[in-house]
Amino acid sequence: MTTTRAGRLYAPIVFAMLIASGASHARDLTVVGFGGSLQDAMRTAYFEPFSKRYGAPLIEESYTGGIAKLKAMNQSRTVTWDVLQMDENEMTLACDEGLLEPFDWKSQPNAADILPQVKAPCGVGAFVWSKVLAFDPAKTPGVKSWADFWDIKRWPGERGLRKQARMTLEIALLADGVAPDKLYETLGTKAGVDRAFAKLDQIKPHIRWWVSGAQPVEWLAAGNVVMTSAYNGRVAAANKDGRAFTMLWTQQLYSADYWTIPKGTDKLKAARELIAFMTSADAQKRFAETIPYGVTNNRASALIDPKIQPDLPTAPQNMAGALMIDTPFWVNNEDELQQRFERWVAQ
Repeated sequence: MTTTRAGRLYAPIVFAMLIASGASHARDLTVVGFGGSLQDAMRTAYFEPFSKRYGAPLIEESYTGGIAKLKAMNQSRTVTWDVLQMDENEMTLACDEGLLEPFDWKSQPNAADILPQVKAPCGVGAFVWSKVLAFDPAKTPGVKSWADFWDIKRWPGERGLRKQARMTLEIALLADGVAPDKLYETLGTKAGVDRAFAKLDQIKPHIRWWVSGAQPVEWLAAGNVVMTSAYNGRVAAANKDGRAFTMLWTQQLYSADYWTIPKGTDKLKAARELIAFMTSADAQKRFAETIPYGVTNNRASALIDPKIQPDLPTAPQNMAGALMIDTPFWVNNEDELQQRFERWVAQ
């Protein structure tokens, strides 16, 4: 047995035997994420060190979310994904539909260190992310809030928003003056939903809809949009590569992504070993220092370079006025609101 710096035990020899015993299978352990700079960071912090430690090749795939493929694999009994990154809402839906393996917290070596808020029946928190307002201050100076996102006269040009009701309706209400602590109370009423769509009507001709997390920063860099909603880590990665984008932490929208295991994988033990590795303190430290997303392992927080801390969505100064995405609200209301949203977009 070897011991990591975080004091957690792993079994490289046992794991190598697991891999070897599965050699008759035609595929290697497959991990699926959301691509782009986020998955690049995962490769650096997780996938390559894991493969090096265990001598076990990993196959990477990427997707843009949703549970349709998960359903198709489950129904056909040809599960080729072993570890899957999911947002909290889709994980909850997939778990309720029996598409994910129950998470075995008893065998999770880092269980005591994981934030209780991200311990789920079918997954463990991978990281905390934030959706922020991003722009190039050299081209769009003076932007200070989501309300400014709606000011076409002062800052003409296209705006980027995700083509999804979830978080887009929240942004519209924040721009319309609804306080974060009153937002879901408002959105839970017909009048509140109507108010959000009426607000979106004001800028509809100026919206460019994105579907993958890589698009917003690409569009900013190309000048396709003057400002956009974007994931904080993607903006930080672009700045690390030489951009000088600004992201506003004011009224950031935050949640967590999770590591899950598709139901029916024939590599269950290996999948659990990979997740244990990725949720260790040392691995999460590497991840946060590669791309600044919040960690879910309490022990990792103390290991992160202090210079990185202010760039994390979970930094105290960045949480002032932040909005936590209400997953139960969306589990109960997403079908109806997404259908209305799609009709509205098509009009």
